[in-house]
Amino acid sequence: MEEACSLPLPDAFIDFLKENGLDPSIYSAIDSIPRYIRIKPGSESELLGIEDEIKCKLEKVHWLPGFYAIAPHIQIASSDAYRQGKIYGMDAASGAAIVALKASRGDHVLDLCTAPGAKLCMLSDLLGDSGSLTGVDVARHRLTACRTMLQKYALGDRCRLFVADGTSFSLLPLRAHIDESAKNISGMPASIETADTFAEWTPRRPWKERKKAMKERNGSHLASADAEPELMFYGRHSGVVGLSKSKLFQTGCGDVAGYDKVLVDAECTHDGSFRHIQKFEQWGWRTLQQRVLDAQRTDTLTDLQLHLLTNGFRLLKVGGTLVYSTCSLTVGQNEDVVERFLSRNPSAEVQEIDAAKNWPCKSGRIPKTLRFDPLTSKTSGLFIAKLKKLAT
Repeated sequence: MEEACSLPLPDAFIDFLKENGLDPSIYSAIDSIPRYIRIKPGSESELLGIEDEIKCKLEKVHWLPGFYAIAPHIQIASSDAYRQGKIYGMDAASGAAIVALKASRGDHVLDLCTAPGAKLCMLSDLLGDSGSLTGVDVARHRLTACRTMLQKYALGDRCRLFVADGTSFSLLPLRAHIDESAKNISGMPASIETADTFAEWTPRRPWKERKKAMKERNGSHLASADAEPELMFYGRHSGVVGLSKSKLFQTGCGDVAGYDKVLVDAECTHDGSFRHIQKFEQWGWRTLQQRVLDAQRTDTLTDLQLHLLTNGFRLLKVGGTLVYSTCSLTVGQNEDVVERFLSRNPSAEVQEIDAAKNWPCKSGRIPKTLRFDPLTSKTSGLFIAKLKKLAT
């Protein structure tokens, strides 16, 4: 090997990086990249106590509010602060993607590829006690982890989670019913539920539902494109409580009834996530060929990414904003996908990310798009494109 890296990268992976115009030296910075945590709003006064507990100084990330850097070897999972939902791990570049979306109070937001859940939690924090958040993931077990995070951090009040294929998901936000249910829910007995309406969510589901879930777990863990979305969780003020089941599954195109903001953090080869690449030391470098380097898999992924982006944009209302991101550094999964999408969607316009003026990142090959990488940003690799839906 020509490059000195902190990982024993195989020649095939180095060739893959070079073929995609990437400098293998980005992986030489792995050991110096900090871990990042986000402090739940309201817990900032406990910083000193958190530092004492994890035995590590929290370095404020000045370009990203609420984020702190810690030494890369520090583990937070056993700390009281983590168990009590005051902190959670999230790479700063991922946080930047959420900031780029500019979700604000009252927005109805769709997170189309929501697992593993950190972005979902940050979005819920930003919305507070207004608007709504819809999380979608094709894998039931990954969405179960998202549900656990929302409950742990007490952030699920206005959220609903669906097991569904993001390329075909078509459910609209429950705008009017969210406001109405917020007024009436305090007087609604939790035990009342007819065959046609939803009562308050409980982890204790009827035997028929549990039997169906067990059967599904024994089969495929992934939702199919033609399957009806499965509602896995809904908060008290998500608009679902008291709603008829036929009303919940209304579908439509993205217009005035669509989502204000859509996040498409698409499935990718994860080659920009140095912690993901590190795992191949345990998994075996041979698996890298199948998961990252295989050309057929990459072609399948770029088609999936384009379909996710297209469907997310379809569900966006006119004037709304969509952020497309991946933790791949390849042009094929980023700029090429965006350019293919733009060529087919004249109502889409790439937008400047105002907050990025002081961010430690580079410009992408498409003007106004951004790239984070370990050397430049001291974060994992991430591509971000912000799109607006124009009136036609």
